[in-house]
Amino acid sequence: MSIPVSNLTPALQVSKLCFGTMTFGEQNSLSESFNLLDKAFDSGINFFDSAEMYPVPQRAESYGRSEEYFGRWIRERKVARHRLVFATKVSGPSGQMTWIRGGPTSLDSRNIKEAIDNSLLRAQTDYIDLYQVHWPDRYVPMFGETDYDPANQYNHVSFEEQLDALGRAVDAGKIRFIGVSNETPYGVMKFLQAAEKNPAYPRIISVQNSYNLLCRNFDSGLAECCHLERYVKYRGDNRGPFFNE
Repeated sequence: MSIPVSNLTPALQVSKLCFGTMTFGEQNSLSESFNLLDKAFDSGINFFDSAEMYPVPQRAESYGRSEEYFGRWIRERKVARHRLVFATKVSGPSGQMTWIRGGPTSLDSRNIKEAIDNSLLRAQTDYIDLYQVHWPDRYVPMFGETDYDPANQYNHVSFEEQLDALGRAVDAGKIRFIGVSNETPYGVMKFLQAAEKNPAYPRIISVQNSYNLLCRNFDSGLAECCHLERYVKYRGDNRGPFFNE
């Protein structure tokens, strides 16, 4: 059975099922990962999601293997790069994963550029089709938290600086399109507003948030944002849905 396709943008057509590589290098060996990728690709999936922090559980010893395994699969299977849509993500501030750029401490221009360059090296590809901010560079309730506590706020990198760094990567041909992940309605609208004010900034084209039978947070504020900003929902990888114009 062929997989239906959809447009993230007029210039980016993807299968409506996106295959996540979150377990490659930790729960799945290289050969297992190749077998899974083979089956997905042969079934008509062209959309593959990764992140610089993958695999999980995250460890310094396995850091980056998911991107590496995906890149090795492309080369060893001799898959034409234009037939694939490669999505990956930059990690936001974290005091735990010290092996990722020392924390990472922020999503400033230097961290975004370094993360993009390292992902390109690990995957051994010339460009990333969809590059997403894995979680915000500011305090928001995440990963099971539901209540917003203003006391947890801290100084954060502006939306404009993040978009400027991402826009420079687009201009350099390193990435094609950008998106966000684990983001709030406030964050989505701030990114969109900043891009509207400055045409040099790229506009986000996707939102990848947790969504399942027990986690329906999207259906409140984000559903309104995506509908009114002309986004259409479809199923993403096992972490949640993507959304597209």
